[in-house]
Amino acid sequence: MWSLETFGRVRLSRHFYMRDFLMSEISAFHAVPNVPDRPALAIERGRAFCEALLDPLEETFGRVAVRSGYRSEALNSYGNRNGLNCARSDNPIECHIWDIPQKPVAGASVVIPWFADRYAEGRDWRDLAWWIHDHLPYSEMWFFPRLAAFNLVWRPDPLRTISSYIAPRGMLLRAGDDPGESAQARAARYSDFPPFRGIAYPS
Repeated sequence: MWSLETFGRVRLSRHFYMRDFLMSEISAFHAVPNVPDRPALAIERGRAFCEALLDPLEETFGRVAVRSGYRSEALNSYGNRNGLNCARSDNPIECHIWDIPQKPVAGASVVIPWFADRYAEGRDWRDLAWWIHDHLPYSEMWFFPRLAAFNLVWRPDPLRTISSYIAPRGMLLRAGDDPGESAQARAARYSDFPPFRGIAYPS
């Protein structure tokens, strides 16, 4: 028998617990519970997401801040009906609902404070996008102007697309396309980034 407390305490990976993804301003303000229909499936996909994508980011750049994580289908549909920046729950690219059986996906909107500081000083968002492209098995990324926040998505069969609402707006990389920039040019963009998974933790 699941309870929301039990659900929130589940550890998804070395650095993340399910509770890290449950905060929702829509849920809190509008009193719509953020409760999963299929908690075991949400955990399974959330675990894959965190282990493949978020843990490597945290172990490279330090803290990863989750802006918007898991949403129940009911909460997401409420947000969509009321114009609260939620895509339709049946939209193929909606990534916040982790427990729809026929749609294997998990994602979150995140900020990397280390990069946000540099972005505030004029750093190009594409430097981070190409670093992720070259280091992690992401499916989709969408970048946003505030803090260089971005949606990061896991799928078992990744699409490998990059889009942005920051100039240059639009699609930087479509599924199956060549990146356009050479591996050497991409690496030059992030040559000053910290070593991949280079943070040392107490043993």
